Amino acid sequence: MTPQETVERALALSKADRCVVITNERSEANLRWAGNTLTTNGQMRSRQVTVISVVDGASGTAAGVIARSAVTADTLEDLVRASEQAAGDAGPADDAAPLLEPTDGAAVDGWDAEPDETSIAVFAGFAPDLGEAFARSRAERRLLFGFAEHVLESRYLGSSTGLRLRHTQPTGKIEVNGKSEDYARSAWVGQSTRDFADVDVAALDGQLAQRLAWAARSVELPAGRYETILPPTAVADLMFYLYFSAGARDADEGRTVFSKPGGGTRIGEPLASQPISMRSDPTRPGLECEPFLTATASYGGLVSVFDNGYPLGATDWIRDGKLAELIRTRAWAAKTGAQPAPMIDNLIVEAPDATASVEDMVARTGRGLLLTCLWYIREVDPQTLLLTGLTRDGVYLVEDGEVTGAVNNFRWNESPVDLYGRIAEIGRTQRCLPREWNDYFNRTAMPPLRISDFNMSTISQAS
Repeated sequence: MTPQETVERALALSKADRCVVITNERSEANLRWAGNTLTTNGQMRSRQVTVISVVDGASGTAAGVIARSAVTADTLEDLVRASEQAAGDAGPADDAAPLLEPTDGAAVDGWDAEPDETSIAVFAGFAPDLGEAFARSRAERRLLFGFAEHVLESRYLGSSTGLRLRHTQPTGKIEVNGKSEDYARSAWVGQSTRDFADVDVAALDGQLAQRLAWAARSVELPAGRYETILPPTAVADLMFYLYFSAGARDADEGRTVFSKPGGGTRIGEPLASQPISMRSDPTRPGLECEPFLTATASYGGLVSVFDNGYPLGATDWIRDGKLAELIRTRAWAAKTGAQPAPMIDNLIVEAPDATASVEDMVARTGRGLLLTCLWYIREVDPQTLLLTGLTRDGVYLVEDGEVTGAVNNFRWNESPVDLYGRIAEIGRTQRCLPREWNDYFNRTAMPPLRISDFNMSTISQAS
């Protein structure tokens, strides 16, 4: 069955009061390498079908969601019935809302198109450049380890109300670890991409070589507060956690850092000492993402299966340093008299007239730290959004405008909301790859930030 036939047949089989069917066709190609040698490559295709059955009862509306892979014509009815059973077993959904009509949904053409496919050919230009990087690394007695992945996901969304929406999302990334021959020094670089045409392997390898050279000198530092330069990758991981924590319902109910003492939210209040903004925009060049909401589960007041097909537009979450909006489902918007504000699959942080690069910030630093990335990030206190985590793959000492060596790793404790109020310098926004969250959230553009007193709470033995 084609994905369109799967959607239509599942809707025809449904006995629920209303139904949504999502077919996700995934095509993937990848390369892996270790010790300056390509080790594996592969191509994969998969399909997942999600059926959302909506049933009305005396006590309210319930939804049952069942997703399965390898669904065939013979097993489709079993999937539909399982979804109906799940709806019958569920209690009333607190995120229930009327399903969208075709006139409410996003205007997207191409429903009849076949799923898009990627292949190893996407690496045709990338692979030879990678081979040249292997040769350089061998000559310089370095080792390269890494992974490159390209995915095309074609989603087909249909509902019993008549919605028929299709979108193909390209997602690519490269991650490379560089190590010295004795494994004593390590560095990391990464990049997101839509098609690998914009990946400069030589430039990435050059960054690794430079960082490993910096680490030839090792300096031990105690825990404490340090002037710290956070590169865009590290900023992306912090800002995604802030974004993922910015649910309107949790804030309205007094459970988060965005809750106002005495009730309500902090929308309209200043968060930052500078006119920085955080926004999402499905049409942002290089970060284009799905223009309508696709939800295969309701989650934490952030996403609702009842909102499938909701059109997505540019949204300012922080504007000129002030909290402008929080993530809000249609059900919670109706309850609170506000507008829906769905989660969008990209995130941009920027400030007007900010032009500094990481290198510019280093050149203006008397004494401080330059990070590579953050790792193992966990929440400590939702009321302040205090996070903890580790540094990884290179923390460098900056003295008199130059990097003079690598220092030990730290455990850090900081709140991204609190950091907004302590930014000493904002740099130029650029597309970047989060280190920790890139499996879940790939499309980000962030500036480097200078924080005058970043809290390195303890020394870490992590390497």
